[in-house]
Order: sequence, then structure tokens, then C-alpha cells
Amino acid sequence: MGGPVRAILMLLFCWISVAAAEPGGPVVVLTQSGAIGPANADYLHRGIEHAAKLGAQLIVLRIDTPGGLDLSMRAIIRDILASPVPVATYVAPTGARAASAGTYILYASHIAAMAPATNLGAATPVNLGPEDTRERKSKRGTKDDEAQESSSSEGTMMRKQINDSAAYIRGLAQLRGRNAAWAERAVREAVSLSAREALTLKVIDLMADDLPQLLKQLNGRAVSAAGVRAVLTTQSAEIVQRDPDWRTELLAVITNPAIAYLLLLAGIYGLFFEFMNPGLAFPGVFGGIALLLALFALQMLPVNYVGLALIALGVALLVTEFFTGVSGVLGTGGLVAFVTGSIILIDTDASSYTIPLPLVGGVALVGAIGLLIVGRLAYVARRRPVVSGREYLIGAIGVVLEGEGDSYARVQGETWKVRSGRVLRAGERVRVTGIEGLVLEVEPEQKE
Repeated sequence: MGGPVRAILMLLFCWISVAAAEPGGPVVVLTQSGAIGPANADYLHRGIEHAAKLGAQLIVLRIDTPGGLDLSMRAIIRDILASPVPVATYVAPTGARAASAGTYILYASHIAAMAPATNLGAATPVNLGPEDTRERKSKRGTKDDEAQESSSSEGTMMRKQINDSAAYIRGLAQLRGRNAAWAERAVREAVSLSAREALTLKVIDLMADDLPQLLKQLNGRAVSAAGVRAVLTTQSAEIVQRDPDWRTELLAVITNPAIAYLLLLAGIYGLFFEFMNPGLAFPGVFGGIALLLALFALQMLPVNYVGLALIALGVALLVTEFFTGVSGVLGTGGLVAFVTGSIILIDTDASSYTIPLPLVGGVALVGAIGLLIVGRLAYVARRRPVVSGREYLIGAIGVVLEGEGDSYARVQGETWKVRSGRVLRAGERVRVTGIEGLVLEVEPEQKE
């Protein structure tokens, strides 16, 4: 029996060896470059789904970012944590960084790697720095009680946000077995690390000069994703590069706050002009498309809905003023509401996702110029003599055509029945003093 058993064991050993040597599927490479926003979150979500369908053994997220929106960052991290395919976040190429939101993503990944001469850190929420300064100033003393109360409230909110962010990144560090103490310092003190320092402090798992070297180092590494443990065989694996497609590029354009802002204005103005001039068609069609695109983009951004309402109110008042030109009050109020709403529309201090103040100023300036033009035209129209209607006939000079009895006179090129307190003679010049029905009240013109 020893011979057959030995043969079976040898065959089993050979089968296991061959199975272990077989590649475990392709490696999908995704790219995150620039500020993190809704387009990047959508791109990574679809990239993970694509990798799962391909049966990939690993996703490499090559990242170079200064940070971005908190909402988009958390969406990306949720996708990484739920991914059935392990995600290796790789800060590359040389000179790249994973600052702010990028640090959180690096900590959340199954594998964290960096290229030489790269850095990570400075993960303090960006809107907290100035408030911290104000709080320290208030503690040194101020004579204004209301200012102290306001600073105290802002300081409380600041501490809540810092504590929340610190707990979040500490939880990610503990999940992946990385340096939790330094992660908390990155949030509370905005510290940064170079790639070599990060490796020494066990913030990252490895350093690699390029993608081939990274895959070579990962070969044979055991990693768990979605509760499944697997051994990577990446040294000779097929590499599938999945670059951002047209959908990601389009989403990146329309979720740019400046573009979304302009689309919103174009949509509102287009619909107003269509409603006030039914049948033009183009303003309505263009405005409807622009407004839908703007609303789609804004629902993916941190929007202050009071600002959105103020913009809509401001545009409505401005358009009403343009079409009526009554007194300027509507236009002035609309301009104030519009500028205020534009400034507070995007509720974030992330520099890459704010509406540029020069753009707001430019749009407001165009509105102000239009308002001045409408006001000037209205003023000139009020001073212009009346050229039609009842008011135009009062005081007009006419010539009597037939006198004695039913009298008629030609006034302003038309023949009118006229009536006077005395007998009129043909050829006599008269002045209109009133109108009763279709009969003009006249009196002889006084000669000077």
C-alpha cells in the first residue's frame, strides 16, 4: 500500500505546486491625479466593479493629490473597505503627494506604498486653521463679549471636527495595522512625512521606484479583502490600465463649482426668458438642459441650499427689473441676493472646490451694468413726449374743416368731430382741451 499512497501524495503535491504557480488574475491600475471630487469617487467605484468582473487579484490606485472634498473622500474609502479585490494605494510618480484626503485613502487601503521623494500628511480639515487662530486670539483677551461668544462657538465646532477626523483616521490605522499615533498627529498637528520616514514609522508597507518593482515586491504577499484571504502572484500578472473615460471627464467638468455655477445661471436665465417670451424655444430648451446638468452637479457637491435659493431669487428680481424697469429697487435687491447666494453656495473651504470670487464679481458686474442700462432707458422713456393716445391729443393744434352746426377739424392728420363754446369757422385754428367719447373739446387758438 505504501507505493500507491506515495504516488497519490506526489501527484497531490505537484497539483498544489502548479496551482500555486498559476497567476491569480490581472492587476487593474487606476489613476487619481489632482483634487479629489465627485468625478474621482465615481471613477474609483466603477473601477472596483470592473476589476471584480475581470476577476482581478489586485487593484493599484496610483495617486497624486493635494486633497479634496470630504464627502468624495469618504465615498472612496467606503468603496475600498467594501472592495472584494485588494486595493494597493501607490503614491507615485516621484514628486507626488498624498496630502489631506489622500492620507486617509492611503490608510484605508489594504496595501500602502510610496515612490521615493514623495510625501503624505497634513490631514487637518482645511477649514479649521483660521478658526483656530481666531480662538487663540480670543483667549488672549478681547473687549467684545459677542466676539468672544462667537469665537467660543467656532472653537467648539472646530474641536468636534478635529476629534471626528482623528477618530476616523485612527480607526482606519487600527484596521490595517498601521501607525495610529502618527495618523492622529497628521490630523491634529498637520504634520507630513517623506516616503522613507513613512516606511520607518510603519505608516506605509513598502517603497517602490515604479509599478513593476511594486508588483515584484507584492508577489507572494498574503492579503485579505472582504473576509477572503489570498496570496498575490503579481510578478508576471497581466496589467490592465483603466484610465478615466469620457464619463469621468464630463463629470469632472460639470462638477467644477465654477462650471456648475455658470450652468445654473444659464438655466435660470434661459427659462425666465422663455416664460416671459413664450415661443422663442431656444432659451427654454437650452435653459432646461443647463439647469438639469447644474442640479445634477450640485447634488454631488456640498451645497448650501440657502445660497441656491438666494441666487434664484436674485435672478428672478433682476429679470423682472429688466423687463419692467420700474424703479430700480427690484434690481438692486436682486443684485444683493445674487451676490450673497453666490458667495455662500458651495459649503467648503477646499480651495479646489470653491466658486472663484472674480467670477462672482464679473457676473454681478454684468448684472449691474444691465441694471444701469435698463434704468437709463426707463428714465429716458419717462421724459419722452407722449406720441399716442388721449394724452397726446390734449393741447394739439387743429384746423376747422366745417363750421356752424356740426363742426369737424383735422387734428394730427385725422378728422375729428369737434365742439366749442362758440361758433367755429372753416379754416380757423383751434386747440384741443379735452376729449368726450369721440368728440374733441376745442377752443380757438389764442394768437400772441
